[in-house]
Amino acid sequence: MSERELVIIGAGPAGLTAAIYGCRAGLSVLVLERTIAGGQMRLTGDIENWPGLGITTGEELSENMHNQARAFGAEFMDAMVTGLETAGEGSGGWHTLKTEGGDIKAQAIIVATGAYHKNLDSDKARAMAGRGVSFCAICDGGFYRGKEVAVVGGGNSALEQAMYLTNHASKVHVIHRRDEFRADRLVRDRLAKNPKIVTHLSHEVDDILGTNDVQGLSIKDKKTGKTTELNTPGVFMFIGNAPHTEFLPEEIAKAEGGWLVTDTVLRTNVPGIFAAGDVRDTPLRQIVTAAADGALAAMGAYEYLQGLK
Repeated sequence: MSERELVIIGAGPAGLTAAIYGCRAGLSVLVLERTIAGGQMRLTGDIENWPGLGITTGEELSENMHNQARAFGAEFMDAMVTGLETAGEGSGGWHTLKTEGGDIKAQAIIVATGAYHKNLDSDKARAMAGRGVSFCAICDGGFYRGKEVAVVGGGNSALEQAMYLTNHASKVHVIHRRDEFRADRLVRDRLAKNPKIVTHLSHEVDDILGTNDVQGLSIKDKKTGKTTELNTPGVFMFIGNAPHTEFLPEEIAKAEGGWLVTDTVLRTNVPGIFAAGDVRDTPLRQIVTAAADGALAAMGAYEYLQGLK
């Protein structure tokens, strides 16, 4: 059975930063990640709000963070965590992570599993995921070159991804159920100036058209009840996120929606278990705040481990 002082679950900006800080503090650090390092950050196009770099890309920033963590001595393992047994009597303070490849014991754990994109609450939308319903403009936008597509949502991510899609699509329909977008003013202003974007405020998706794959959308005006069909074989969902906490036991405190509750140094209510990044109950979910969380959580874990000696 593998044993480490610190195991970090997730290799997004929070997990990678935690790995850097944990290694620099002299801890043996193992990072568990199901996919390539970077998480959703890697799928982001231009990043212009990372301090000091001007404009970079999610892929470039992910590679730099990953390489830096490895250079400091972090070990990475491709593994899916299916459960967690917290330290009990007779455990010596060791928590046990359940993975498909076997158990891993850790004295301290940082949960940095992030969040996933929500889909529409309909069987058809779920069935069409990967067949016209997408959650990543950078991944799938090229499939719709010269075609019309739709973006559902009204926050920063929705509007930023809509603008990215104009690099491929002939027209981008942005559908939002409220009277105005929730995105920052700068993002809204940019959207308004883009001639390829058509906005549909106070509208919602009434139906996804097509049988085997998406052929278009039927959208409904919430004020008049009128429906309109759009010829959009690609539909990109940006309607919110939910945390990846399904593998955690009930004893770890969660806020409404399943977000993990932490104190100021990112401890959960279970000794030795910390949380960082988008999985946490926090007012702002950005790459820079996730990275800051990773540093705090790693230092919190270091202090906790020092207390065990």
